[in-house]
Amino acid sequence: MKRKVLKITGITLLVLIGLLIAIPLFLQGKIEEIIKNKVNNSINATLDFEDVDLSLLKSFPNANVKLTKLSLVNKAPFEGDTLFSSSDIELTMSIKELFKSADEPIVIQRLNIDKAKLHVLVDENENANYDIAKEDETTTTETVEASNDNFTLNMDSYAITNSEIIYDDISSGMHLVLSEMNHSGTGDLSLEQSELKTLTDAMISFEMDSTKYLNNNKISLDALIGIDLKENKYTFLENRALINQLPLVFDGFVKVNEDNQEVDITFKTPSSDFKNFLAVIPEVYSKNIETVQTTGNFEVSGEFKGIVDEEHIPTFHIAINSENASFKYPDLPKSVQNVFIDTEIKNTTGITEDTFVDIKRLSFTIDQDKFNLTSRIRDLMGNTKVDADMDGRINLANISQAYPVPADYNLKGILNADITTSFDMESLEKKQYQNTKTTGKASVSGFEYASEELKNPVAINTAAVSFNPNTVTLDSFKGKTGNTDFDAKGTLTNLLGFMFNKENVEGRFTLTSNTFALNDFMMEETPETVDDETQTQTSGGEERIKIPSFLDCTIEAAAGTVLYDNLTLKNVKGTLTIKDETATVKNLTSDLFGGTLGLTGSVSTKDEASTFDMDLGMSNFGISESFAALDMFQALAPLANALQGKLNSTVKISGNLKDDFTPNLATISGNLLAELLSTKVNTEKAPLLSALDSKLNFLDSKDINLEDLKTALTFDNGAVKVKPFTLKYKDIAINVDGSHTFDKQLQYSATLDVPAKYLGTEVNKLIAQMNDDSIKDLTIPVIANIGGNYTNPTVTTDLTSGVKKLTTQLVEIQKQKLVNQGKDKAKDLLSDVFKKDEKDSTSTKSDGVKETIGGLLGGDKKKDTTATKTEDEPVKSAAKKILGGLLNKKKDTVN
Repeated sequence: MKRKVLKITGITLLVLIGLLIAIPLFLQGKIEEIIKNKVNNSINATLDFEDVDLSLLKSFPNANVKLTKLSLVNKAPFEGDTLFSSSDIELTMSIKELFKSADEPIVIQRLNIDKAKLHVLVDENENANYDIAKEDETTTTETVEASNDNFTLNMDSYAITNSEIIYDDISSGMHLVLSEMNHSGTGDLSLEQSELKTLTDAMISFEMDSTKYLNNNKISLDALIGIDLKENKYTFLENRALINQLPLVFDGFVKVNEDNQEVDITFKTPSSDFKNFLAVIPEVYSKNIETVQTTGNFEVSGEFKGIVDEEHIPTFHIAINSENASFKYPDLPKSVQNVFIDTEIKNTTGITEDTFVDIKRLSFTIDQDKFNLTSRIRDLMGNTKVDADMDGRINLANISQAYPVPADYNLKGILNADITTSFDMESLEKKQYQNTKTTGKASVSGFEYASEELKNPVAINTAAVSFNPNTVTLDSFKGKTGNTDFDAKGTLTNLLGFMFNKENVEGRFTLTSNTFALNDFMMEETPETVDDETQTQTSGGEERIKIPSFLDCTIEAAAGTVLYDNLTLKNVKGTLTIKDETATVKNLTSDLFGGTLGLTGSVSTKDEASTFDMDLGMSNFGISESFAALDMFQALAPLANALQGKLNSTVKISGNLKDDFTPNLATISGNLLAELLSTKVNTEKAPLLSALDSKLNFLDSKDINLEDLKTALTFDNGAVKVKPFTLKYKDIAINVDGSHTFDKQLQYSATLDVPAKYLGTEVNKLIAQMNDDSIKDLTIPVIANIGGNYTNPTVTTDLTSGVKKLTTQLVEIQKQKLVNQGKDKAKDLLSDVFKKDEKDSTSTKSDGVKETIGGLLGGDKKKDTTATKTEDEPVKSAAKKILGGLLNKKKDTVN
């Protein structure tokens, strides 16, 4: 497929824009026809008239015509893409021009375009979005020429202000931007031969294959252009251009033919002062070059000559030369000397792919430091091939003493390098690193570097790299940043791919450290927030920690101390793999909280919310220390902060992370198995236990036996469910089950099997009077319901009703004994007292009391009412004594 080349010079670009605007404006009656028959696009326009009284049209005065909101929107394959748009287009013309027929010439005098944007796009298949004309096989050359004759450009001035031109060629990786462009011209363009005086200034950025050659550099052009409309030839007569502050003068011409363009242009610097070199450097770095003392020369010269068409560009030769030059800034102590530059940029065939750069020599010295570079870069527009050799020694601190480097760089250290490389971009893109030939060594010592992208400055004591054809070996890398010291060794397999193609850094390393603070390496990302009222974006909100996406490496790590947040891990060993914004830890072991930690898991920052998934094994952890330091454990076990002792546990847990890398408790899920060793309770730190003590006067929670307690729990969606487990308090078994939430709400029940001896003197007196071994170890279940929250718990029990129920049954037993039905019934009567499927306790209590009192005082209604008074008296007498004791009535002082 032939390459579609945008054949637009400076003046023809202006003419094209003018025509693009003029067609829909002046032939407004035929806009629909133009859209259907001429242009394969959609045109939207708003037309206003200013300074004209339409009732006076017969006088045909000149008027200002203003076109607003003009846009040209593409169809497939660039559907929705805006080729051209403009906020305001103003013309000075005669009203009568609007009413001319299609075969009459239309004349304008002045054209002003403001806030225009022209975006030229070539896709990966080399389709161009400016190729908008519909194909019409019936249209002849004569017809086109006749149509063109009906437009007469009779302007004395024009201006394009606050505008932007963007050229994106995806197929070649080229990106050109002219922004903040202001261009104006004056001259009589109605003549076949005329002169056009133009003034242009803009900011230019140019990028090729992800390399920025120009980055918002200032350019300006003051040119007098000779125009020959009959020959379509534009000649540079008098002109002066500035690129940053580098002056250039042009000579030559551009001629527009039917099938191509002829170019014959030469340029050069008007002087040979070495300040010309400093002028090429962006002004923010070169500072006030007018005060710089220079010796030697710096010259730029070149020529463009040849044909521009779909297959060719002009041949060109650009030479940059400097010999034995020097410069010194007056406010800096050192100078840069022995500057030699001998560079050529050439294309001798007119084929784009054959362009090459030849750096024959680039060298300079600062004090005793010397740097040399030679390089040849071929096939710039195709499979770029690079051959380079670099050697030298530089004290980095001298750079800031000889050149105005930004103060926050604070460069220090000694750089030594002797490297030879040869590679091509296609091999790098396909990861065929065996085709690269890079050998040599580079080292740096005493290096210090600070940047806004780094949380702390980096100080490198020593770093040495060896380059081999297939790998880069990190021989040593010792340094410090923040609280972290590090000593690393390893290999990289694609340093060139990372440098030139934005590929990941792949490698394998070993890392040792005395102290490694993870927070020193966390990259912080501040999200933008939008003000609802002003709709403006500002940086705000919390900073999100991100794992760098370009890392693809495995690290075998060992550290004496690792610091993360408020945790201190000792004797850390493990394997860390970083890939695709995910850090995976394997077989990590560490000493923590007086015990040993084992960890396997991963953390990912790839999605909108960071996530984690981990398996933890904890052996002999100090309970109070671990739960005091870990908010997550506090949420899992509300009583943990009141425990003193050791813990064995396994935890499987996953969920989301907050922006500061702490777990979002509302999202975590998993399970935990725990065993408590040599554990004691500090009731002062547990409001729940104090509340339980106050409801059960026989209980002292500090004496609860937690030795070898094993428990399991699961958690999900902010709730923790506990598998039922049993505690021991003296001879009382306590069965616990229930759940709680991460926002500290409790819902538990504790069932205590309470021996009768804890239930008061009256109950124990009744049991003693029975003289029955079968009820000697009698217990009743007491249920404690626990609610509220961690700091303000609520406890309710059924202890009172349980004691009353037991008392009722004991009276019934005594009654049976008194009527000689035998003590064997005592155990049987009590066996079903506290079954859960029993009727309501209130009903049971009421019926039992009635039955007992009825039996004791009135007898069974079904019994023989003729029984002798003598037989009933002993029973009634005994019953009265029992009830008197239960109801606190005055006892029989005689018996």
